[in-house]
Amino acid sequence: MPLLTTLIDATRSGAVEIVDLTTPLQESTPILQLPPPFANTIPFRLEEISNYDDRGPAWYWNNIHTGEHTGTHLDAPVHWVSGKDCHDVSQAPLHTLVAPAAVIDLTAEVAQDPDFLLEVDHVLAWEKEHGPLPSGGWLLYRTGWEARGNDAAAFANDGHTPGVSVDCAKWLAVESPLVGFGVETVGTDAGAAAGFEMPFPCHNTLLGANKWGLTSLRNLGQLPETGAVIVVSPLPIIGGSGSPARVLALVER
Repeated sequence: MPLLTTLIDATRSGAVEIVDLTTPLQESTPILQLPPPFANTIPFRLEEISNYDDRGPAWYWNNIHTGEHTGTHLDAPVHWVSGKDCHDVSQAPLHTLVAPAAVIDLTAEVAQDPDFLLEVDHVLAWEKEHGPLPSGGWLLYRTGWEARGNDAAAFANDGHTPGVSVDCAKWLAVESPLVGFGVETVGTDAGAAAGFEMPFPCHNTLLGANKWGLTSLRNLGQLPETGAVIVVSPLPIIGGSGSPARVLALVER
């Protein structure tokens, strides 16, 4: 039987489950808010064009108003000054968008400290238990933050959100075989990352290494630590620094 036929049959039988890792887009979807004097993205908004009425009697459609970095979205390397000569979102290699995923779960630690930082030792301990990180794959960082996703104030938490230490960000960028790093929070960096010795280390190091970021993920608790494959579907915006994306995971049950 052809391999792709086998895959389709497996998704229909439940042998392979499709898990949606995407935050739905609506006006209340939390977005990053930078302090003055920095410019901010706009919230997501639909603008109705017609709705089976005199503007269009047989069709309903909308314009969408949104930023590239709204809801679940892909950060392209060109998003950050360290990656300004690297790929834009339309240039994402397809093997980056369909790739194996590892999940590291530090929900308990974040529940005790919302400013908790992922360290190299956490990743090395994970590797000792589960084996090496997937070459050409993604590391998805589960923190439990998705539970706050329907409350913008709780999601922002006055800037107290989990992230990654400077040393760990450097390690993921330079030492790991990963192509990308995904989180449940509004950005790949911690809320306090502006004040780190290297500000915004995930953005600086990962994007500067021509690697990719994913944010505002959900349902990571439905994935195993290893063995899942994620499918990332951004808009191929020419020159784009990122794009809202539908992110799915294929999980063998």
